[in-house]
Amino acid sequence: MRDFVTGLRGLALATGISLCAASPGHAQEFERNIMTGGPTGTYIRIGQDMAALGAQCGLTLNVMESAGSLENFVGVRKRRNTQFGIVQSDVLEYLKTFEANDAEIQDAVRGVRIMFPLYNEEVHVLARSGLSGIRDLEGQRVAIGVKDSGTFLTASLILDILQVKDAERLPLNPDQALPKLQAGEIDAFFYVAGAPASLFAKADIDPDKFHLLPITEAPLLATYTETSIPGGTYGFQREAVDLVAVKAVLMTYDYDPNRNAYHRESCTTVSDFSSLVLNNMERLRETGHPKWKSVDLTALPPGWQVGSCVKAGMALDYAPECSATAQPAPADSNEEYLNLLKQRLKN
Repeated sequence: MRDFVTGLRGLALATGISLCAASPGHAQEFERNIMTGGPTGTYIRIGQDMAALGAQCGLTLNVMESAGSLENFVGVRKRRNTQFGIVQSDVLEYLKTFEANDAEIQDAVRGVRIMFPLYNEEVHVLARSGLSGIRDLEGQRVAIGVKDSGTFLTASLILDILQVKDAERLPLNPDQALPKLQAGEIDAFFYVAGAPASLFAKADIDPDKFHLLPITEAPLLATYTETSIPGGTYGFQREAVDLVAVKAVLMTYDYDPNRNAYHRESCTTVSDFSSLVLNNMERLRETGHPKWKSVDLTALPPGWQVGSCVKAGMALDYAPECSATAQPAPADSNEEYLNLLKQRLKN
């Protein structure tokens, strides 16, 4: 898996980001960004839910598509105006494992902090009928995600841990892989996403030709969590499937508000959104992506620290610096009536 470290450096160079300290510079208008994932993934929905909270407070949060976890991690560390990024915990575990003996990784992780642990992401492997498990992928054509994605790392780790040999590992993202699987051009593909993943929920997948592979091998349980996707979660999936999951973690940077205006504004952004998320967890669980219902804010990945700006926003007396407030309801609105009726019916 040294390719992962090479990818870390290559991604930084490809995006014009050096692996040295970023200079703050000066921006005419302060921007706030969260790096997520592809358009059909769960990360982008989580980012959109956070952006909606900000919008009600007059705070614009731009939801940025990306290749996934690795690009998001590098973005939080190096990309200007990128205060948030969602990263898989096995990426974090890999970085922490090799940090002590690798100067490049030491530099790449410097200053990156946890904002909140989120939810478990299921490791989906959609395969043609006739393949019954991960070890059956030996000698098959398997899409493992593009190189800068968390799916790429997870798929590579799982295949390596289980010593699945001679599989042709193809660098295709899930959107590209699904039609190729349906056309018979590949035999299976990995997709790490919180169920229900919209790619599978919206696609017309023939249950007689394709199915999710169970992932239950004991060697994987040192890194991944046992879980199950209930039957009927997807139209093609009639029975429950046991597999493994990895934690999604919202990451940020440890900005120093005393350093300069950019750090000060970014720290305030992190504090504001920490407060907004904590104060609106019930709303997120009710109206956001279903994965908000399983968010466990206590499940901190080992070896990583929570950002100081995050903790500032968690204070009971902290108030987000909203630049606008929600507009009052029109005089002829029934909102007040409905609220009063709701309160009356409770008694």
